[in-house]
Amino acid sequence: MRLLLDARPTVQQAIEAVRAALAAGLDPDQDPPRSVVPVPTGQFLLMPAFWDRYAGVKVASVAPDNPARGLPRIQGHYLLMDGPTLTPMALLDGVALTSVRTAAVSAVAADLLAEPDAERLVVFGTGPQAESHIEAFQTVRPVREVVVVGRNAERTQAFAAQYPFARAGTPDDVAEADLIACCTSSRTPVFDGAKVPEHATVVAVGSHEPAAREVDDVLIGRSTVVVEGIGAATREAGDVMLAMESGALAADTLVSLAALASGRTVPPGPRLFKSVGMAWEDLVVAAATYEAVT
Repeated sequence: MRLLLDARPTVQQAIEAVRAALAAGLDPDQDPPRSVVPVPTGQFLLMPAFWDRYAGVKVASVAPDNPARGLPRIQGHYLLMDGPTLTPMALLDGVALTSVRTAAVSAVAADLLAEPDAERLVVFGTGPQAESHIEAFQTVRPVREVVVVGRNAERTQAFAAQYPFARAGTPDDVAEADLIACCTSSRTPVFDGAKVPEHATVVAVGSHEPAAREVDDVLIGRSTVVVEGIGAATREAGDVMLAMESGALAADTLVSLAALASGRTVPPGPRLFKSVGMAWEDLVVAAATYEAVT
């Protein structure tokens, strides 16, 4: 087995791996459910998957208080295995993998949903996912302006200062957005869904918990809602589950990412892609990373 803890997939590699898997017929709804074990300081996550020539499992921890300690909220490793024999082949950095694969899936969805000339991106959050999503969206759309919205003004200014085309903003900036990325740990909606333009595409990736959401019922009710897998979304995605409970969303209107990638069209109006993070995404990106360095 090789230790590849320093091997980090590029966003482009990850996007191509996700696209290729969906084009080859991977069905996200066949993924085993994520195992979540509560512990006093957070959660343990176990995410196994099998596809093509590979198998693998991510073991991760989620510690909500870690950012205040200067530590990552999510930590872990990925064990990549040979599919036919289940022999361990490589151990990868789970944090780097998670950051890149999440943004890559968002970029694939945005490429299928967003207007071709989408150039104004509003990002909620100032962590690794916000950074990865800026890079990923620049790969699939001509992003020329980024507005960063965060809870801490000093941190938000510092994050925006990393980019010559970015500035700090407020939730009201969604009114002028082409793309909106929600990359936060918020448990309540981070902006007013009524202000989102008709042509905009929203991506929400911050949570996989049934009681947490980043977007409100107003946006859900206005939007075509796309999810990685129908089963995972109705089991884990608070944005989806809470809207279903309130009556703002009907389960039979959900569109899967696989259907979208296979040519499913969506009507005019806002588009929302809600991601919870699935095991197949880790596997296909881990495999692409392994193949790139061996």
